[in-house]
Amino acid sequence: MNRSGTADLRAATAVEVTKDRNGVDQVVLRNRRGSSARVSLHGGQVLSWRTDQGEELLFTSSKAIFKPPNPVRGGIPICFPQFGNCGSLEQHGFARKKIWVIDQNPPPFLQHNDSNDKVYTDLLLEPSEEDLKIWPHSFEFRLRVCLTVEGNLTMISRIRNINCKPFSFSIAFHTYFSISDISEVRVEGLETLDYLDNLFQRERFTEQGDALTFESEVDRVYLSSSDVIAVFDHEQKRTFTIRKEGLPDVVVWNPWEKKSKSMVDFGDEEYKQMLCVDGAAIEKQITLKPGEEWTGRLELSVVHSG
Repeated sequence: MNRSGTADLRAATAVEVTKDRNGVDQVVLRNRRGSSARVSLHGGQVLSWRTDQGEELLFTSSKAIFKPPNPVRGGIPICFPQFGNCGSLEQHGFARKKIWVIDQNPPPFLQHNDSNDKVYTDLLLEPSEEDLKIWPHSFEFRLRVCLTVEGNLTMISRIRNINCKPFSFSIAFHTYFSISDISEVRVEGLETLDYLDNLFQRERFTEQGDALTFESEVDRVYLSSSDVIAVFDHEQKRTFTIRKEGLPDVVVWNPWEKKSKSMVDFGDEEYKQMLCVDGAAIEKQITLKPGEEWTGRLELSVVHSG
């Protein structure tokens, strides 16, 4: 490739910091093929992930509230240090409501098949005095959001205990996938797994089907899953693949019609166009001794067929 061609590729790969309508910083990642991702420092939340054709892959509600401290309904909120209501904190913890900062001095991250074609941003969350009053544990939560040359979205998380005593936490990357119609979607990779059903007071069941399909509200935590889960969207002729490390559980959620109407930041009929499938660590909390660090990795990819 000639020099001008190389320069053109580099120019097309970009990391740009912008502001949303409330003045909160966002980082926009663009790879050289035209794929993009947008990450808000409000919650360290990925709000957009687009293909090189401009196709949006993440769902965001038309009624989503973008003004802090409200979490945004859609994208990929980070639920930490608690998932759900099973604990002393507010539902899904406080990380998704906090303003993160761009990490100016990130430590070396675990990289898989690293190359110069990746574009990424590093974010950091540390507890405020207010946070320490409700959850008295000092930590550093470092997050790298990365867009590969193929357009895959990768989130690498490192949580370090800088406390003088151990602490435990649960975590989930609450991924809202954009789908054509919930009745045309199936999830594979969960067969024969035990799951906790939040619609039945977290009672434990075993998945009987070869694939999970949807005819009513679903709110489950599948336990000790494989590291690869697939979401097939028949109408759109595309398949999302979720690859994960350090995140043994999988949350599957769709609110269906009745619950949708009870949520102020969610459209009455929008349950048809979204499905949450999360990489998570919920059933067995992660415990860190002083100075210890946990690493989790989530990679999302999409393949079109037909």
